[in-house]
Amino acid sequence: MKFSRREFIATSAIGSASLALDLNAQSNNAPKAAGPGKNILICSANGHNYLDRGHAVLEKGGDTLDAIMEVVRGPEEDPEDDSVGYGGLPNEEGVVELDSCCMHGPTRLAGSVGGVHDIMHVALLAKTVMEHTGHVMLVGEGAKRFAVAHGFPTMNLLTEHSRKVWLLWKETNSNQDWWGPGPASPHFKFPTNGTKSEDLKERIREMEKLAEQIGIEPERRMAAIHRVLYPPTGTINCSALKANGEMSGATTTSGLAWKIPGRCGDSPIIGAGCYCDQDVGSAGATGSGEENIKIAGAHTIVENMRHGMSPKEAGMDALKRIVRNYNGDMARLKYVSMKFYILRKDGEHAGVSMWSGTKEAPSKFAIHDGTARFENAAYLYEGEPQEWPPMPELQTSTYSTL
Repeated sequence: MKFSRREFIATSAIGSASLALDLNAQSNNAPKAAGPGKNILICSANGHNYLDRGHAVLEKGGDTLDAIMEVVRGPEEDPEDDSVGYGGLPNEEGVVELDSCCMHGPTRLAGSVGGVHDIMHVALLAKTVMEHTGHVMLVGEGAKRFAVAHGFPTMNLLTEHSRKVWLLWKETNSNQDWWGPGPASPHFKFPTNGTKSEDLKERIREMEKLAEQIGIEPERRMAAIHRVLYPPTGTINCSALKANGEMSGATTTSGLAWKIPGRCGDSPIIGAGCYCDQDVGSAGATGSGEENIKIAGAHTIVENMRHGMSPKEAGMDALKRIVRNYNGDMARLKYVSMKFYILRKDGEHAGVSMWSGTKEAPSKFAIHDGTARFENAAYLYEGEPQEWPPMPELQTSTYSTL
C-alpha cells in the first residue's frame, strides 16, 4: 500500500499520539516510590560528621543528590582522610587518582568519572557529567579537561604527609606492588612461613629510622608504616531518601594505595559502587573493589529488594556471591573486605559486612533520620579480614562462619 507524504505524516502523528498515550498510561500504572514520611541519609562511617549538613538540605526541601554532595565533600576536603580526595594516598607513581559515580532517582540519570588528577570534588564532577553531557562516564585527562571547562579549580591533591608516606613505601616496600596475581587468581601462591616475627620487628625498626629521615612526625610514624606494609582502601558511599520518596546515591574515593596508574575499582562503576532506583531503593559499597565489580554488588542488592528481599537479606546475598566466587575458600576470603550500605524506598535500611570487626571496633555504618548515629552492621564472618599483602606470622585472628 502506498501513502502520500501528507497521509504518512498524518498516520505518523496519530501513531505518535497513540504511543504517547500508551507510555503515559504505563507511567501512571508504574509503581510509585512510597515515601517514608521522613528524610533519611545512610553512609559509610567516615561520613558521620557531615550527615547533619546533608540532612539540613533535605529538611529544607532540597534535592537528594545535593544533600549527598554536602556529605561526601566533607571527606573529599579533609587532608587527614587519606582515602578520599585531598590527601588521598597516591598510585605507585606518586599521583593521587580519584574516582566517583552518582545516580539521581527523580530523573534516572547517572554520571561517573575515573582516574581523575588534580580535581578535589570528583563526586560533584560526576554530577556535572550527568547534568551537562550526553555521556555517563568520563575518565583521565578528558575528565580533567571537562572539569576545568566547567570551572573546577585544579590543585595538587598530594599533601606533604601523603607524599612522605609514599616516599616511605617507595624506599622500603615498592616491590610489594599490585601487579599480581591476587588471591582470586588460580595462580596465586600463598606465602611461606619463612618470615619470622623478629625479622618483621627489625624491618619495622629500620622503617621507623627512615620515616624519621623523611620527616614524618613521631606520632604518625607507626600509622605510616602500617599503610606501607598494608596498603589501605577507602571510600565514602552515601544514599539519600526524602520524605516524599525521592532517592539518590553517590560514591567517591581515591582508591587503593600504591595502585597501578589507571586502576579503577568499583567506585566509578554504576551498578557496582553505587546503584539507585527510587522505585525500589539505593545501595553502595566500600572495600575490595575488584570483588564487588564481579558481582555488580549495588545493582544486585537493589534487584534483590525488587524481588522482595529485605535490605539485610539483599546485602547478605551479595556477600555470599563473593564467597561463591572463591568457592568458600577461607584461606583466600580472609583477605577480602566488603561492606554494603542499603536504603529501601520505605526507609528500611541496613549495613552489611563480610567481617564483624572486633568487640572494641565493630563494623559499623552511619545513619541520619532526624538524629545522626552509628549502627552496627550485620556480618557474614566473625573477626577481621587479614590485611594485604599476607604476613603469616601476624595472622592471629580467628575466623568462623555464622
